[in-house]
Amino acid sequence: MPSYSIGQAARLLGVSSETVRRWADGGQLRMDRDGSGNRVIDGVSLAVFAKDRAAGLHPVPGEVRTSVRNSFAGIVTAVVVDDVIAQVEIQSGPHRLVSMVSREAVEELGIEVGVTATARVKSTHVHVDRSDRRGQSAP
Repeated sequence: MPSYSIGQAARLLGVSSETVRRWADGGQLRMDRDGSGNRVIDGVSLAVFAKDRAAGLHPVPGEVRTSVRNSFAGIVTAVVVDDVIAQVEIQSGPHRLVSMVSREAVEELGIEVGVTATARVKSTHVHVDRSDRRGQSAP
């Protein structure tokens, strides 16, 4: 079973190492000691914690009914408009999403820097890469 250091867990969760330590000290995140006495978090516990923590972080507004399950509520940080197309950038927590939409859609929705928006992702193809614990691609 993989295990992660405090720093690795912090990077995966998008928080500081000190926050991970506080969660562990407060009993919210279970840590053990490895053979060298270092504090580590087992991968399964970290995955459960990450999933529980994410629940409700990016809620879909209640008035919207959709089949899309991958929704990222955030703030628009950039909009680049061309004659026909526009590039919209949304920061949703630690996630940066960039989408190409029509200029007409941007104008109709009033999308501009500083407004809140929800990016919804639905795709028949999702590419998943596995990285080793140091953030490098696995062989």
